[in-house]
Amino acid sequence: MTRLAEHLSIGQVAERSGVPHTALRFYEEKGLISSERSAGNQRRYGRSVLRRIAFIRAAQRVGLSLEDISSALATLPADHAPTKADWARLSRDWQHELDARIDALQRLRDRLTGCVGCGCLSLRSCALYNNDDELARFGPGASKLRPAVEGGI
Repeated sequence: MTRLAEHLSIGQVAERSGVPHTALRFYEEKGLISSERSAGNQRRYGRSVLRRIAFIRAAQRVGLSLEDISSALATLPADHAPTKADWARLSRDWQHELDARIDALQRLRDRLTGCVGCGCLSLRSCALYNNDDELARFGPGASKLRPAVEGGI
């Protein structure tokens, strides 16, 4: 295979990965993926970029930030496609955060089941109502919906 045939254009990567050109440029700008430039100054990607993009998309689907994803990918060589072992190691590192997110979503689901619109139609019985801003000491946001490990009520 020639060097040119080993590389993909941005259009080919977009088609193969299902990720729009704009997202590919954004990922590159953030350092998540990299490309080389052809003699005509066109982006050319190594084939390993397809697995890196799949890794990025999977991590985004479970709610990880681009900062977390970038930190994880920084532990791999730039031209390295994450392997099953890489994913296992990185996902172990994210276990605590994912457990906290699951807890927060379950708490949200359990507390909003009977709500209509803003809540339960009664501020006296609403499980989320913050009477007289009593929860201000726990910081900004909806304290009662935070995961228990972050100080939720």
